Amino acid sequence: MPDIGARVRELRVLENLSAGHTAIHRLHPLTKLLSALIFIVVVVSFGRYDFARLAPYLFYPFIMMALAELPYKLLLSRVLIALPFCMFAGIFNVFIERAEAFSIGGIAISFGMLSLATILLKMYLCVMSALALIATTPFTELTAQLRRLRVPMVFVMVFEMTFRYIGVLLEEVHSMTIAYRLRSGAKKALDMRHMGSFVGQILLRGFDRAERVHAAMRCRGYSLTHIPPTRKRFMATDMLALVAVCVPALLLRLITIKI
Repeated sequence: MPDIGARVRELRVLENLSAGHTAIHRLHPLTKLLSALIFIVVVVSFGRYDFARLAPYLFYPFIMMALAELPYKLLLSRVLIALPFCMFAGIFNVFIERAEAFSIGGIAISFGMLSLATILLKMYLCVMSALALIATTPFTELTAQLRRLRVPMVFVMVFEMTFRYIGVLLEEVHSMTIAYRLRSGAKKALDMRHMGSFVGQILLRGFDRAERVHAAMRCRGYSLTHIPPTRKRFMATDMLALVAVCVPALLLRLITIKI
């Protein structure tokens, strides 16, 4: 059985990184949120064969990680989680679109291979920008900005609860796993004959924990429509940072359209 405790710690790493004190961390949350959204929309707008035109957009995640002092290996490990899904979405293009697009050193590159590479690059850019946003912005400030942007409350609530409750559920699984190992003697893995009762107990404990978490949130004033006051003011530096990200991204997109 995998080490659930390590998974819980890994889940909290990005949230802990958001407490940094770099220039990126000090920017207004709205600046970072709008920059990431505009960047992702621009990246997604490219065509299926625009790999070369997408390459200049690598500047954003690398500059963000450098300025925010984020560990590249940690973020890359999170990106690799999405790799199998993108591979599954684009691998069949290699077999369907076999016409040659161009050749490099005598090696023919088909349109299917080009589209697969474009899908993977889009995935890398979008996931990296989202991870950089989460790693530099406290979660409460991020959801507060989503409310200010009038994002439907249902989506904000689902986003909040999913992000918070995954960690709570993993902690319950971790404590039950430790108890099972202590009572089973030398066994380190969960016996299949105990799987049904184990999952059932997780479900019951999860419901109970969810009720207590919701009650605690209501006692602290949680509401779908309440927007907590932000501690930061939108300054001139925030506007400059927003322009520095969005203007080059949009200009590059307009230039590629005309080419």
